[in-house]
Amino acid sequence: MGELQGRRAFVTGSFQGIGLGIAIALAREGVDLVLHGLADQATIDSAVAAAKSAGARRVETFVSDLRDSAATEELIKNILLGGPVDILCNNAGIQFTAPTVEMPRGKWDDIIAINLSSVFDTMRLLLPQMAERGYGRVINTASVHGLVASVAKAPYVAAKHGIIGITRVTALEYADAGTRESGGVTVNAICPGWVETALIEPQIQDRVAKFNGDRAAGIADLLSEKQPSRRMSTPDDIGQVALFLCSKSAHNITGAAIPVDGGWTSQ
Repeated sequence: MGELQGRRAFVTGSFQGIGLGIAIALAREGVDLVLHGLADQATIDSAVAAAKSAGARRVETFVSDLRDSAATEELIKNILLGGPVDILCNNAGIQFTAPTVEMPRGKWDDIIAINLSSVFDTMRLLLPQMAERGYGRVINTASVHGLVASVAKAPYVAAKHGIIGITRVTALEYADAGTRESGGVTVNAICPGWVETALIEPQIQDRVAKFNGDRAAGIADLLSEKQPSRRMSTPDDIGQVALFLCSKSAHNITGAAIPVDGGWTSQ
């Protein structure tokens, strides 16, 4: 996709995991990157090195807490000083599990703020300048939990359902921006199921141990209850979906919530 050469992407929560996978996929197509998150310097340096190795000519980094709306406004202002943002990938998120009646009120506030309210903030601040240029891509990382529920995840499920809702609203509001030739402005959500990241590696290792070190068997057992494929996706898999959504040929894909879940939500 040479058409993305020189575009600029802002990816929240991109120093590792799915966010970094999306950033790497974009870097391979010559997209300039604005990486973001909360991480130690070694993790940040590793992400920058990976992005440059993949082909990004320009990589900027910003550290900020998305719970603070005023700080997010300042963040966007500083990012725009470096040029327009063509691609916004809202990926930052946190998780905490507990039954609803035992969920700490502060955890609800934090999860809703980072997983949902920050998406509202970045879109309201960046969509107008995308519309002015006739090209823009917003890709929100939702989850299968934006489509179905699981116990002990009330704030997370509420936030992910909210992401799909706001994705559809803004997709409608900007559906007629731009042209087929310019690429238009689209807003979509990707809904991953199980994705093989460092965050869930302890769960994988627990199952692998039960199968005498057979990683594939351990993963299949871990996924057996919900993901029929019994195969995890990788961050790069999610990145490839995001990459296609950035292409001009995807100009009429907007307001979609795309499951990448091995059949989880088809049951």
